[in-house]
Amino acid sequence: MSEQPGTGGMSGMGEVTSDDKLWSALGYPIPIVAIIVLLMEEKKARPFIKFHAVQALVFNVVLWVLIFLVSAITLGFGALCAPILWLATLWPAIDSYRGNYTEVPVISSFIRNQGWA
Repeated sequence: MSEQPGTGGMSGMGEVTSDDKLWSALGYPIPIVAIIVLLMEEKKARPFIKFHAVQALVFNVVLWVLIFLVSAITLGFGALCAPILWLATLWPAIDSYRGNYTEVPVISSFIRNQGWA
């Protein structure tokens, strides 16, 4: 976990506000919030919020693909694990609420390499 993303930073945008932290944290367990943030120009302009919104969306896509695969392999019984796997979204949510640029293995570097954050 680091204070600034590997590329860019918070140039000219000031420090991370409590509003930034709240929007960023809500995007992980509630992915629709991350989509809404990316549609709001004033929120999308904040590097901290944008980084976490994009990461939250990719994180949730990976999580739900994993849930689907486990369910398919176990003939539907893996779907019972969905609520437990959903709890994994709380780790980056809590960390982003603390004001950190959460480093999720593989996902963080992927979104940076794609130029999404």
